[in-house]
Amino acid sequence: MGHGINAAATMGRLRTAVRTLADLDLPPDELLTRLDDTVHRLTDEDADVFDQVPTVVGATCLYALYDPVSRRCTMARAGHPPPLIIDAQGRVTIADLPAGAPLGLGLGLVPFESVELELPEGSLLAFYSDGLVESRGDDFDVGTNRLGAALAQPGSSLVDLCSQVIEALPTQAHPDDVTLLLARTRAFEPAQVASWDLPNEPAAVPAARRLAARRLGDWGLEHLVTTVELIVSELVTNAIHYGDGPIHLRLIQHQVLTCEVSDTNTSHPRPRHPRTLDENGRGLFLVAQLSRRWGSRCATDGKIVWAEQDLPSSASAR
Repeated sequence: MGHGINAAATMGRLRTAVRTLADLDLPPDELLTRLDDTVHRLTDEDADVFDQVPTVVGATCLYALYDPVSRRCTMARAGHPPPLIIDAQGRVTIADLPAGAPLGLGLGLVPFESVELELPEGSLLAFYSDGLVESRGDDFDVGTNRLGAALAQPGSSLVDLCSQVIEALPTQAHPDDVTLLLARTRAFEPAQVASWDLPNEPAAVPAARRLAARRLGDWGLEHLVTTVELIVSELVTNAIHYGDGPIHLRLIQHQVLTCEVSDTNTSHPRPRHPRTLDENGRGLFLVAQLSRRWGSRCATDGKIVWAEQDLPSSASAR
């Protein structure tokens, strides 16, 4: 909200907050709720530091998560213009998302809402600021129609599309900032994903190890078998120990190898450093030591705990 050094500093703080919250794998609506709380807290802190009436801090935000396995995209917005979606044939639609109040201005009275969409492979997503589509002479609909027409060019590169959008802008100077972010969706091939349903019983642990080792062999990743077997063993054991429903194991080969174990328990794991004589608490510590990254996220009926392994460049290019 506004321009100048104060607005730039505020955006820097909010970007840092978004990155931190994103690492928690929060759903978009929950992330915006926490980000809104952060904006209110920044406003109050600035008022205390400078001993003055709080200056309203506001910002709009659109947050999206895309799953290349299911091809589903989950989005929520806080007062930001909805994205355009252009399919591979050049058809343009505007994502139907609840508007939400801008961050810092909604007083927490209206909750943010997430919407999940299934996107065909190769869909183009256009995220933009209102300065790109609104001007004194044109309203929002005219601007979005102009933007959609410029982007409905199947086969064009993202860079070329950005150039076409800028060239299509009216010649008069824009009083507001102009921002455009384009993304094209990709989907994983079925051969890149392996998944199994496991019973909630101790016998599932060695079975999960065997299934993972066999699939890694099929992918030519035998050098990762020992490490992944340990990770799978710990994650499945935790799912059995803390949950009471079915367990799902999934391996995904992309830029990295991702191992996911889902269960019906909604409590997220908390790592701790076990003491020398502790008999429990070593599983997640071991997973963290063996993984490139690891974490957990909410699922429809529980949670998913995941861990990543680096791949050789030849494997990750598949």
